[in-house]
Amino acid sequence: IMLIGMYAQNYYLKDKSKKTLTETVANYKEYLPDYFVLPHPSPRNRFWLTKNPWFDKEVVPELQNFILRL
Repeated sequence: IMLIGMYAQNYYLKDKSKKTLTETVANYKEYLPDYFVLPHPSPRNRFWLTKNPWFDKEVVPELQNFILRL
């Protein structure tokens, strides 16, 4: 299950989500294989993506592999 955005993550992960969306996404491997946590892809999150370049370098390739295995 892909959990996109803080609201989905808080709903499904409950007390397993981290303090912030950034922390939750940075620790995405903790939730695999049941959940793949991602930030919401809205234009408002471009600042978040700019501020967190590790997301494009580490998480996006992992997401691509995850989707290929479906």
